[in-house]
Order: sequence, then C-alpha cells, then structure tokens
Amino acid sequence: MSDAPRAFSGAVRLVLFDLDGTLADTAPDLAYALNRTLEENDRPPLPFDAIRPQVSHGGAALIRLGFRVDQEDTRFKGYYDRLIDTYKANIDRETRLFDGMERVLDHLEARAIPWGVVTNKPSWLTNPLMDRLGLARRAACVVSGDTTANRKPHPEPILFACGQARSDPGEALYVGDAERDIRAGRAAGAITLTALFGYIGTEDDPASWGADGSVSAPAEILDWLGPRGGR
Repeated sequence: MSDAPRAFSGAVRLVLFDLDGTLADTAPDLAYALNRTLEENDRPPLPFDAIRPQVSHGGAALIRLGFRVDQEDTRFKGYYDRLIDTYKANIDRETRLFDGMERVLDHLEARAIPWGVVTNKPSWLTNPLMDRLGLARRAACVVSGDTTANRKPHPEPILFACGQARSDPGEALYVGDAERDIRAGRAAGAITLTALFGYIGTEDDPASWGADGSVSAPAEILDWLGPRGGR
C-alpha cells in the first residue's frame, strides 16, 4: 500500500519518472549484458537476484559487481565498453514497463496530465529504449544523464524537465527507486515518491531518504495525483 499523502493537498500537474527500476524493468537486459561480458572473459555468470539491485546505479556499478575492479583498474574501460555494446544491441530483449505502469500512463494522458522521464542513463541509450517501448512520442519530456551539466542527485535535471513541460516544480511529482532520485526531487521542490517495486538492495534504507511517500506498485501512484487527478 502507498503511504497517505503528507505534504501536498493540491493537484499534481506533471509526473516524472526515473527510467530503470521505476518506469521500466530493464534489469533482465542489463543482467544479460553483464553475464555475456563475464562469460567472454572466462568469468562465471552471476545470479539475477545479485544483479538486480545494482541496475539503478548504472553500468559502472555492474562492472564493479561482476569483475570486482574499480575505475582505476586498467581493465575497467574494456569491460565497461563491452558491457554497454552488448546492452545496446539487446536493449529491448526483455525490457517491459512494470506491471500496472501502462495503466498509470493511460490515466495521466486521459486527464491531460503530462508525464516525462528523468534518468541518469545517457541519451544514446535512453532515446532508443524509449522509442522501442513506444513511449518517445508520448512523453512530454525526456531528460537523460547527458542532457544537463549535472546529473541526479543534483536538482538541475528535474528543474530542466519541469521547464520543458512548462510546469512548476512545486506541482510536479517525481517517482524513483534510488536515494539520488529522492534527493534530486526534494532539492528541486517536487513531491517525491520512492518506488519500492524497483531496484532496492538489502543495504538500502528507503525510510531514511526523506521522500514524501512510497509506493509498492505503480497503480498506487494514482493516489498521489490530488483532488482533480486521482482515480
């Protein structure tokens, strides 16, 4: 169940989503890419459950997990480049919207509430994925990790998205599954929700992130849209 709205009593006029682990379940394809890269380097594949919590932290985190090397290691870039090449070639192999998310998007569109994406994923991966998922023309804005000078947890990407959608940040709702999402949203002045259905690891403590609330399923986002935008 979602937490009861605590910080907002008006109507949400823009909904923004993180991409990996919030809007779309990209973990299967990133896990596939990591395991292919490991196997090509004579390393055993990792179980999906070990990979899933790291997906929201990007390709570098996956390389650290799989190869136990950091970015100072001379081998890191080669592993990383191969991971990204494999992922790009298989970007929509199994990736789908989370169950119930299509209904959320349909609800927003039916009520003329614009929605968009703010992700740290680079645009050369974000844009083809949004296109393959059939979302590119539906989104009011798509802000990637290289769209603005700063990435989350800096508020600039969310503020930029609000500008693109011509919405006041104070009337925007940002949903994400990582602490940096909540930090960025709060700093921008948006309402923030933690997506507990996303890629949250056992070491994470979402209750300490300071979000306005949390949701355990996409449909619960609708409870936060305010008096004119709710179910």
